[in-house]
Amino acid sequence: MVLQRDKAINIWGFASPNEKVEVAFAGQKKQAITNEKGNWSVVLSPLKTSAKPQTMTISGANKIELTNILVGEVWVCSGQSNMVYEMRKLVKIPKPKNEAMGFPSDEVAKAHNQQIRIFLVNRKQLTKPDSIHKSWAVAQDSALRAFSAAGYFFAKEVQEKLGVPVGMICSAVSGSAIEPWISPEAFAQEPYFKTQKVSNDPGKFYTPMIEPLSKFKIRGFLWYQGETNCFLNEDISYAYKMKTLINLWRKTWGEQLPFYYVQIAPFDYSKQKSDKVVLTADTEPKFWEAQQQILRMPNTGMVSTTDLNDNGGDLHPTYKWEVGRRLALLALAKTYNKDIPFSGPVYQSASFKNGKAALTFQNLELNNEPITGFTIAGKDGKFVDANAIVRDGKVVVSSKGISAPTAVRYNWTESPTGNFSTYGLPALPFRTDNPLTAQFKPN
Repeated sequence: MVLQRDKAINIWGFASPNEKVEVAFAGQKKQAITNEKGNWSVVLSPLKTSAKPQTMTISGANKIELTNILVGEVWVCSGQSNMVYEMRKLVKIPKPKNEAMGFPSDEVAKAHNQQIRIFLVNRKQLTKPDSIHKSWAVAQDSALRAFSAAGYFFAKEVQEKLGVPVGMICSAVSGSAIEPWISPEAFAQEPYFKTQKVSNDPGKFYTPMIEPLSKFKIRGFLWYQGETNCFLNEDISYAYKMKTLINLWRKTWGEQLPFYYVQIAPFDYSKQKSDKVVLTADTEPKFWEAQQQILRMPNTGMVSTTDLNDNGGDLHPTYKWEVGRRLALLALAKTYNKDIPFSGPVYQSASFKNGKAALTFQNLELNNEPITGFTIAGKDGKFVDANAIVRDGKVVVSSKGISAPTAVRYNWTESPTGNFSTYGLPALPFRTDNPLTAQFKPN
């Protein structure tokens, strides 16, 4: 396994009531006496980075040795099928259209990096306290074939750039909505849900698959989920659900841990039939808008995926290696303080004057190339294709047919083709007439 460096480490287990237990690891020895139920725990002082395998010895009436332990960086990745998406699928998918992003179809065959360790949470096993540690493996062979592709490629990039061991814990369920990953108690504490009904089995996966991990120290969370809730035509309600999840998980671990997440990929939602809601061409852009509200919470980041689907009818796009790399860029820049580009342009504000709109962005790359994907509207609210160019640190948007513009949108479609980016990282879709800015309370 990999233990988190630079943090006090919890070690816990069970034995006979009132049994003396000693834990020895990395030059430390800590003792405990079990309680009347036989439970015990000790806390190891923060550990230094170690790429050299070490053994932990737990001694009581019997002795347990946990071998091949490294000390480095540990992350938890969760969500639904696009996070579950296993490495084994890479050898079966057709060659992607965007050759510039590469195609590591043979990654499992090549992967033998002892510095990357993986843990795949099996909720059926978690009910057996003596089996949880058996899921740790080196990221190779059959263990890697069954592991999250996005999670693995994140680990690969972080391990390579930091040069330290990386451990990935994947706890995700295909087809899951967000509600099962949140406890009912957390929903009850969020004011927004005082008047909103919460369905989809709240707590169903949080209780067996997240809460039991919380004593294990980690660096942060990765989240790739939303398709199930988008099919329900959600917008601001999903933003509040994400807020509730983040606050709950941070409270459960007792730290304001970084939370990096993935924009759901372009998909033809408007072509899907639903007996619950009417899905339109605005369904997914509105959902993206809700996802972006979370960027107003501290220590968060969102990966854009508008360029990562070759087929609008595919709910599980293939470019998971690029999703993992982009998540890693967020972590390397924001958590590990590396001076690298980590995000495409993120819209901030707009001003309208002399028949043009001047937009400000975070992470804006200065160039004079025409930008595609923008639309603009006047007082009648009808959007038309617009010209856009970066000038004097802003994006200036206009159209000959609009003399007094009132609103601008970018990639406001479930089939985006805009080319606005920073160092190859796409801008997040947005609209200046965004109602959620005032409606959503991130605190």
